[in-house]
Amino acid sequence: MHRSWTGSRNGGSTSSNRSAGTPADQATVRRSNLSLVLRHVSEYGPRSRSVVAMETGLNKTTVTSLVGELQARGLLKEIGPQHAGAVGRPGLALALDGSGVGALGLEVNVDYIAAFATDLGGRVLIDRRVSFDAMGCDSDRSLTELARVIGEAMAELDLLEVRVAGITVAVPGLVDTATGTVDVAPNLGWYGVPVAEWLVRAGVPPNVPISVDNDANLAALAEFTGGVASGTSDLVYLTGEVGIGGGVISGGRLLSGADGFAGEVGHVMVDPSGERCGCGRIGCWETKVGLAALVRMATPDHAYGMHDGVMRDPEERLAEIELRWAAGDPRVDLAIGEVGRWLGRGSATLVNLFNPRVIVIGGYFAKLADRLIPVAQAELKRLGVEGSVARCDFVASDLGFGAASRGAAGIVTERVLSNPTAIDVRLAAPAPEKERE
Repeated sequence: MHRSWTGSRNGGSTSSNRSAGTPADQATVRRSNLSLVLRHVSEYGPRSRSVVAMETGLNKTTVTSLVGELQARGLLKEIGPQHAGAVGRPGLALALDGSGVGALGLEVNVDYIAAFATDLGGRVLIDRRVSFDAMGCDSDRSLTELARVIGEAMAELDLLEVRVAGITVAVPGLVDTATGTVDVAPNLGWYGVPVAEWLVRAGVPPNVPISVDNDANLAALAEFTGGVASGTSDLVYLTGEVGIGGGVISGGRLLSGADGFAGEVGHVMVDPSGERCGCGRIGCWETKVGLAALVRMATPDHAYGMHDGVMRDPEERLAEIELRWAAGDPRVDLAIGEVGRWLGRGSATLVNLFNPRVIVIGGYFAKLADRLIPVAQAELKRLGVEGSVARCDFVASDLGFGAASRGAAGIVTERVLSNPTAIDVRLAAPAPEKERE
């Protein structure tokens, strides 16, 4: 079942009822009702027109007209007869189609670019990660590579006869979502980079909407809707990358802040006498628990910033650490223990602030969860407010390093559910009838 992305700043559920005192034109009402029907079938599964009418409160004539348009847009299909009860002629059941409509999510991070695409029904079409040294390149070079990955993905989807409904790009930094501009991404060295505008100039078709958002926020939404903590209304997601970002779901909604910049937990100072962070400040949390910190402690000969001509994916770096751990290298145990303690210390602050039920750890944290969680949980218990800590546990994400790109694709799907008219009509749709407001 599809869960509504109630926390998204880029879209939300619609309603067939207009606000009191607000004049509504027929196009707005119809768009709202199209969303209502499409989302209802998406969330509750196949049902006949008459059942949809009964459950949504729309009249049958309106539902018939709406379904005709949704079929024409390739979003609904008939799958066979369905009995509404014990007697009477069965109606044809409607199901989400969407096999020809795709959502493409990308993530640009320090050492890779990830791509994830699904059709509207949730079938995974693309899921890959490409090693790339974004930390060692300027923004133009990184965006050129991003545009190449997008071009390849769109070509694959075209061969599958899938129309791309939109593209969302996840970036580890502060993002102006209204313009698709990255205000600052310290670990990438990006400042004021107009990502959406750049990709349009690079050749992304003008009829494909592009949005840009923070990676931790998108990953948190992916966890909330389809991860290990699916449906948990109060959770914190920690990215577990070179940089550490946090996505906060509070009361079932993404906590975005006044400017959409909430969740930059990696740059909370935890050690005034610590090391300098990529953001320029001293003692940020990510200097203690980021992947770069673990690699520096466990495999100093392969630390980030050592340009030996080899571009290592995060999985390769973790494989090297695991090999050294298996060989009995004491530095690995010490490094993981140190990261675990600081993970617990920083998380205690988050628990005291947000009172989550779950802290979902992603990225490399999840890969080392069996050794990190016991240490982090003990430190959390020692430092957190007693009542809230007793009801909060660390859990490892099962979405791997692809959580943000998966969440990015989910944003596109949510936009289609919220506004089906964004998908072009493939056949002539029935003439709109007067909608029930």
